[in-house]
Order: sequence, then structure tokens, then C-alpha cells
Amino acid sequence: MRRRTVALLLAAVCATGALTSCTADSRSPARPAPAAPSVQPSGPPSAPPTLASTLGRAPTRAFPVKTRKLQLSRGADRPLPTTVWYPAAGDGPFPVIVFSHGLTARPADYASILSRWAGAGFVVAAPAFPHTSGGVADFDVVDLLNQPADASYVLTRVLALDGKAGDPLRGRLDRVHVAAAGHSGGGITTLGMLTGARDERLTAAVVLAGRQALPGTFSGPEIPVLFVHGKQDLTVRYIEGLAAFRAVPWPKGMLTLPNAGHVVTGGADFDIVAGATTDFWRWSLYGDAGAGRRLDRRDNLDSDF
Repeated sequence: MRRRTVALLLAAVCATGALTSCTADSRSPARPAPAAPSVQPSGPPSAPPTLASTLGRAPTRAFPVKTRKLQLSRGADRPLPTTVWYPAAGDGPFPVIVFSHGLTARPADYASILSRWAGAGFVVAAPAFPHTSGGVADFDVVDLLNQPADASYVLTRVLALDGKAGDPLRGRLDRVHVAAAGHSGGGITTLGMLTGARDERLTAAVVLAGRQALPGTFSGPEIPVLFVHGKQDLTVRYIEGLAAFRAVPWPKGMLTLPNAGHVVTGGADFDIVAGATTDFWRWSLYGDAGAGRRLDRRDNLDSDF
């Protein structure tokens, strides 16, 4: 069974070329604030989740941002050094986002957009995966199979900091409103967290230039998912991202960038992507109705949120 799964994964990846990170206009009615989710932890619990909700309490200002490094490891052979971007001020609680990088990329390659999210009132944790990040000696695309569990592990460890005495994030994390995001191979990883390796703690997700390549079908509680994809993407074709978008059975949106290629986290479309994803996070994790209205007014956004 594993041999067949590996073969299918390789075929899916090879069909799009190397998934590297190169270091229809629709408007819906105003979006109501998402309902508070049920809490269904996945993996080893860090502590009983706090029921304090951030819904209706979106920050009204931008925060200065700090970064820190966590030396995490899911077993002796799976080091997961993790960079965390977080608000340097404010009491929170702040929703938590785990971000997965693309093949041959590193968390630092996404610093511009991840710091934008953190400045808007989110804690963003981005691990470097052991066999697909830039500079690794033993690169292995098949290790994508293991990355959804890696990302869930990192999420568990970061959420545990909310109760760690003396930690700068103690008491500042919203352990109810958590999300996953990723670019390219990281988008595949994120979709894996919604399918075969479902993490039921997730309450929202963003997929940047990603596609479905891991085994499994969408399961668990429904959550809103935002896709962002460039029409000129030659690495993960737009039609493949669109197929993943259409397969999601929950509230979903697709932001199409007519002139963008595979790298949607930089370049001419950076402000569009940063603005739309930040508004999505504010709407889905804080219940910010104003952010929902801004999403409604976005060009090239097809959604049923």
C-alpha cells in the first residue's frame, strides 16, 4: 500500500514539474462572522484549550513584530527548527497560524508576508522541514507524506507556550482559533492537514499556489479555506489549484491573479495577496465583519463564504 501511495505522490508531483519556491470576478453578500468552532484537539494535547474567544475582538492597530527560533524535533530524525513571528505588543489572545514552506524554500523566504500577518495580530509558526527545505543534504520529495503530521506537531508545541511560565507568549495565544497555511509544496502539506492527516483543531486555512497530491478526502468539521493562485503558474498549474478548490466541500474562496506565476508571496501582486489573506484571517479567526466586506469587494475573488 505504501509503495502505491509513494508512486501516486511522485506521479502527482512530477506531473507539475519540480515544486520549487522561486527565491472570474465574483462578489457575494456581506459575510457574517464565523460561528465559534467546537474544540477537537488532534495529537498530544498541550493543555485544555481556553474557551476565551477572539471573535468580535479584532485588533484596531498594527503591532510591531518580533521573531524567535524554536528548536523543535518530532523524533531524533525529524528536526523541525521553527521560526515564530508574533506581535511584540498587546495582550492578545492572538490566533495561531502554522505555515508550511515550498520545496527547496525556507521560512525566511516568506518573511514579508508572515510578518504582515503577525503585525495584524496573529502568531505565525513556520517550521523548516527536514527533507524538503533549502540546503538539506538529503532532499526527498516523497517526505511530503510526513509533513502534515510535522505541521500538527509544531502547532501543538507552539500552543503549549500559552501555559509556559516565563515565556513571552504565555497567556497571549488563542488556542481555539488556529489555522494552517502553505505555499506550493507547503500548500500540499496544508491540504494534507484537511484530508488524510486531518487536524481537527484547524478553524481556517490558506493555500497559496498549491494542489491536492496527498492521499485522503476532506473530512472533519467544516472550515473556510482560501486559495490564491496565479493564472501563469507553470509549476503548479492554475487548473490543478482550481481542482483542489472545487474539491473542498466547505465554504471556500479562490483569489485568481491573472498575471502572476508560481511565486504569489512577492512581486507586483504582493500587496494584493497580503491584503486579501490578512482580511481572510481577520474575518475567519476574529470575526471581523469589516474585513469580510473588504473581501467581498476584491476583484477576481470567487467564493461562497
